[in-house]
Amino acid sequence: MDTEEKAAEHWDAIVVGSGIGGLVCAGYLVASGMRVLVLEQHDVAGGNSHVFRRRRAYQFDVGVHYLGDCGPGGLLPSILSGLGLADRVRFHPMDPDGFDRIVLPSVTVDVPTGWDRYAERLRAALPAEADGITRYVAVCASIGQACRASVFAADAGGKVPAVMLRWSRRTLAQLFDHCGLSARARTVLAAQSGNYGSAPAGTLVVAHAMMLDDYLRGAYYPEGGGQVIAASLVELLESHGGTLLTRTRVRRILIDHGRVAGVELADGSTHRAPVVVSNADYRRTVLELCDGRENLPDSAVDRAETATMRLPSAVCYVALDRELSLPNANIWYWPGEDVDAAYAGLESGRLDELPFAFLSFASLKDPQAGAACPPGHTNFQIMTACPPGYAHWGLTDGPTGGTRYRREPAYLAAKERLTEQMLDLAEAAIGPFRRNIVHVETSTPLTQERYTLSTGGTAYGLQSWGRLGQRPGIATGVEGLYLAGQSILNGGGIVGVATAGARCASTILGRPVLAEGHAAVLGNPDLLPERRPGWDPLRTSRGLRRREARGLARMDPVAAG
Repeated sequence: MDTEEKAAEHWDAIVVGSGIGGLVCAGYLVASGMRVLVLEQHDVAGGNSHVFRRRRAYQFDVGVHYLGDCGPGGLLPSILSGLGLADRVRFHPMDPDGFDRIVLPSVTVDVPTGWDRYAERLRAALPAEADGITRYVAVCASIGQACRASVFAADAGGKVPAVMLRWSRRTLAQLFDHCGLSARARTVLAAQSGNYGSAPAGTLVVAHAMMLDDYLRGAYYPEGGGQVIAASLVELLESHGGTLLTRTRVRRILIDHGRVAGVELADGSTHRAPVVVSNADYRRTVLELCDGRENLPDSAVDRAETATMRLPSAVCYVALDRELSLPNANIWYWPGEDVDAAYAGLESGRLDELPFAFLSFASLKDPQAGAACPPGHTNFQIMTACPPGYAHWGLTDGPTGGTRYRREPAYLAAKERLTEQMLDLAEAAIGPFRRNIVHVETSTPLTQERYTLSTGGTAYGLQSWGRLGQRPGIATGVEGLYLAGQSILNGGGIVGVATAGARCASTILGRPVLAEGHAAVLGNPDLLPERRPGWDPLRTSRGLRRREARGLARMDPVAAG
């Protein structure tokens, strides 16, 4: 055993899972002088910020379709700036006069930046419901702004604002009822619910308002795609003495007499540390990695066993050999005008008609030539929500249970049917394009489960934990064991998990790193590596030990010309 391998047996902290929350937490820990090991079962870091490539010409984002509040002083830029990464990720604004276009059969609304402008657009589109819309916007704006203002204050021990407490257990459906809104208005106002994956009756007002407030502060796309964010955090980790190991699956978290001791890997080897952060799926963390009742309180295990997940999604990735004449905006296309009925059908297991189609155009958002597709081509994604469970796919279990599903006839038939449904809705939204398709493929909830090991294949974490909307905190009751990720407080989307990761680091270090990083740079930018021509974020995200391994998909945009 060489010196490096001996040193690798003991760390100051180990992070299980390299999603953005885990990488941000690891970043703040290494910036504070800790030796940190990040373990990732996939072959690249990044979780849902991951990209993949096809035909050496098309790069598709798995989960980063757009990000909110990424202008000067924005939350995610502040988190990255605190680590010394301010110049490593460039965020490009989408159309401030309409970054989301909501399309229903009888009404279209272009969502602009700013709460006041948003309210004006809504009242103009739905004049008969102006009073109810005004009440709705007043509540959501107050909550969203209070949440944003509390981020740094709460990290430093500030109190939760009263307006958040008043609405902490009330649902979006209850707010709609309070405002006397029609089914059509409810559909317009909840049209962007695909950003968190739950119906108005299953969504707390606070969660909805925080999502809206982020985007109304400006919608952005990272130059080069979401993988650039993960790669920048990997550069920070490695340049400050940390290590990323990809293709390294954790079998269990070692707990000895109520305190964490390290992790055991799938190959039987162990790494020791007095601190372990699980950025893995919450239910799997409790029930599998921690051996459930052997190491955790019965109450925690009971909640994990009975917890429910937000709805999973499917994404159709499309490349065309022509450009589309569209604004730099997403499209939320709802073929019906009853959001509650649409979600009720999903939750009962039906997918005869899709509830919505979300269209995201990477080739319009990214100004970097050839980043998403060759010049003159179009790269876009179509997303929709799916029923929970495996029955719709003709299966009784998923890939984490050992099921080999990818060649099952029932699964393939359901996937092909869904692909055609998504293409139909997309053409209804933007006009015919099938004759120009040069690449198309669909990922289902089982794809998400296979790559991220998420329960039920959802990208959005817990729906209920004890009660609707409640989520576990960072501490676990086991000394030295902490949580990060989509299912934890502040989790939800890239910005949410980044915030949760920073707060996890704050808990471990006993210092408010969000507040400190907002005012000063905690990392050392001088240690970061130079990015030479041809720098590849996907290659960087493999980790130093696998950076030169074979099999990396590269981009050569002329290949599709």
